[in-house]
Amino acid sequence: MPAKKSAKPAKKTPAKKAASNESDYGAKQIQVLEGLDPVRKRPGMYIGSTGPRGLHHLIWEVMDNSFDEAMAGHGNQITLILLPNNTVSVEDDGRGIPVDKHPQHKKSALELVLTKLHAGGKFGGGGYKVSGGLHGVGVSVVNALSTYLKAEVRRDGKLWQQEYKIGKPQADVKAVGNAKGTGTKITFSPDESIFETVEFHLPTILDHLRQQAYLTKGIKIVIIDRRTDATAGGYAFYFEGGVASYVRHINHGKAAKHPNVFYVSKHDDSSDMDVEVAVQYTEEYHESVHCFANNITNPEGGTHLIGFRSALTRELNNYARAKNILKEKDVNLTGEDVREGLTAIVSVKIKDPQFEGQTKAKLGNPEARTAVESTFGEAFRIFLEEHPRDAEAIISKCLLAAQARSAARAARDTVLRKGALDGLTLPGKLSDCSSRDPLKSELFLVEGDSAGGSAKQGRDRKHQAILPLRGKILNVERARLDRMLANNEIKSLVIALGTNIGEGFDIEKLRYDRIVIMTDADVDGAHIRTLLLTLFFRYFPDLVYQGHIYIAQPPLYRVNIGKNFRYAYTEAEKEAAMEELLSESGKTKTTAPAKVKKTEEETDTTEGEAAESESEELEVSGVKVNIQRYKGLGEMNPEQLWETTMDPATRVMKQVTIEDAEKANEVFDILMGAEVAPRKRFIQTHAKTVKNLDI
Repeated sequence: MPAKKSAKPAKKTPAKKAASNESDYGAKQIQVLEGLDPVRKRPGMYIGSTGPRGLHHLIWEVMDNSFDEAMAGHGNQITLILLPNNTVSVEDDGRGIPVDKHPQHKKSALELVLTKLHAGGKFGGGGYKVSGGLHGVGVSVVNALSTYLKAEVRRDGKLWQQEYKIGKPQADVKAVGNAKGTGTKITFSPDESIFETVEFHLPTILDHLRQQAYLTKGIKIVIIDRRTDATAGGYAFYFEGGVASYVRHINHGKAAKHPNVFYVSKHDDSSDMDVEVAVQYTEEYHESVHCFANNITNPEGGTHLIGFRSALTRELNNYARAKNILKEKDVNLTGEDVREGLTAIVSVKIKDPQFEGQTKAKLGNPEARTAVESTFGEAFRIFLEEHPRDAEAIISKCLLAAQARSAARAARDTVLRKGALDGLTLPGKLSDCSSRDPLKSELFLVEGDSAGGSAKQGRDRKHQAILPLRGKILNVERARLDRMLANNEIKSLVIALGTNIGEGFDIEKLRYDRIVIMTDADVDGAHIRTLLLTLFFRYFPDLVYQGHIYIAQPPLYRVNIGKNFRYAYTEAEKEAAMEELLSESGKTKTTAPAKVKKTEEETDTTEGEAAESESEELEVSGVKVNIQRYKGLGEMNPEQLWETTMDPATRVMKQVTIEDAEKANEVFDILMGAEVAPRKRFIQTHAKTVKNLDI
C-alpha cells in the first residue's frame, strides 16, 4: 500500500476573508441524502470496502436474512446460485418477507425492507428472537449497490414479485402467480461503477458458507456455480454435529491428543441465551479458539471468551487436584498452560448482542460471560469424569506445557533483561533510528548482510531502523518459546521490537509503528518471509491484527535506454516501461525485441558479499535497451534501494491483514507444521497456479 505524503501546514486566513466565507455557508449548502443515496455516496461505511471483500459482503447480507429465519426455526434449506453476468440468486424456505402494507408508511413491507435503511424485523417487534443482522441495513444496501435486483416471495399461496434498478422500484409489489410453500428469493447484479471488481470468488463463498453451516446445525446450504455451465452440479453443506463438526474440520490432519470431542449445546434460562461449545486438544503448541455471537465471528473474543477461559482453567485444576495429579505443593495450571494445543469453538445465540465497534469484533454483553462459564463449566466437569482417558491426556498435555512455560520464562528472563527492553542494550546488528517516537519510526527486517548494508546507507536515519537477518530463522511452528529464544536472529528481533514476548507481551511498548519485511524476490526470500510471518502470527498476533506488519515490494526490473530508466515490478510493467522510454526517445515499438547479449555476473556489494546480477541487452526499433533483472536486494546500490523500496514518497508496500483467522491458522499449520502429507497435497493442488517460479 503506498505511503501517504505528509500534508503541508495550512495557511492562516485573514479574519475578513473568513467572515466572507461564513456568509456563503448557509442552509442551501447542507445536503440531505434521501432513501438509499447515502449508501451509494459512501458504500465503504456499509460494506467495509468496494474491493472483493465488500463485493462478497453483499452475499453475506442477503444470506444473513435467510440464516436469521433458520435460527428462528423457520426453514431448513438455503440455496445460492452464481449466474452469468455476475448475478447472484439466494433462495430460502423461510416464512417469506411480508408483502402486506405497513400501517404507518402505507407501502408494502417488502418495498420498505428493500428501500429503507434500518427497516426490518430485528428491532424488538417480535420478528426474531436472535439475529445476525442487527441494523436492518443489509438487503437495502445490496439493493442500493446493484444495477438490478428482483425480490420474489412465496406467501399466502401466491408468488409476489418486485424489481428494482439502482435501488429504485420499477413497479409496485404484485402477485404474479400461485406458489406452494413459503420463502424468499433475492436475485441481484452488483453495480460495476461502484466495485473494483464484480467477479465473485467461489472458494471465498464456500469457506464462509461452510462456516455458517457448522454454526447453524441442521440447515442445508447448497451452492451452485452456473456462470459457465447451465447444468453444473453444486456443493452442499449439512452438519448435524454443529460446532463439534467444526472442531473436527479444523483439526483435520493434526494429531489429536484425545479421540472424543467435548460438546455441549444448551439453553441458559437465566440469560435466555443458547450456548454451544466444542473442545479438543492436539499435539500443537498453539491454541485455535474461535468465538461467535449470532453466527457473527468475533476475532477479538469478548465476554463469552472470558467465561470459557475461566471455566476451562478452573475445571482442569479442580480435576487435577481431585485425582491427586497436582499435589498440594504444586502450583495451579495457568490459563496459558491449559490453552496450549487447544482447539475450541464458542458460539452463543443472544437476544440483544452488544458489540464493541462497527465490525462486531468483540462481544460486550456481561451476561454472556456468566452463561458460558456456568454452562460450559458444568458440562466439561461431567465430561472429564465420564472420560478418564481423555481427561488424563488433556491434563498431561497441560502439565507438559507448564514445564515448558517454566523453562521459557527462565530463557526469557535471561535473554530479555530489563535493560534490553528499555533500549539500553539493543542488539549490535540493529542500526536504530534517531527518533524515539514510535508513530514516526519503522523497522526494516532485511534479508542478508549485503542488502542490510545498502539499506543502512540509503535509509532515512531519523525514522528508519535496519535489522539485517542472516539466513533463515527458526520455524516457530515446531518450537516452544525456550528453543526460539536460543535463536540469535529471533532474540535480536524480539529485543528490537521492545514488546517482550509470551506472558510479558505489551503492545504499548512497541518501538516502531511499521515493521517491514524486506526480502529477495526469489524462493529463499519467500521462505524467509513465510518464517517471519509465522513468527508474527503465532507470537505477536496483535501486531498483525492492528496493522503493524508490512511487506516491501522491491522492483524486479530496471529498464534503461541511454540515461533514462524506469523500474518495473511485473512483466507487464517492464513492457510498458520499454514502450514509454522508446516514446521519450522519439521511437515506437515497430519491431520485436532482438536479443543482443545476456550476462550473468557477481557484483561487489556493500559489505563484501557477492550478489548475482542478470543483465539483458535488446535492440528494439534500432534502439538498444538494457534490462537488469534483480535477483536480490544486494544488487541495488543504496540510492536505488532508497528510491525503489524505502522512500515513503515512491515505495509500494503491502500491509499484512487477516480476514479469516481460522483460514490463516490452517494455512500456517499446513505450510509450516510437522505433518508432511497435508503440505504435499497443498503443493500438488496449487502448483499449476504458480507464475514465474524461480528454482
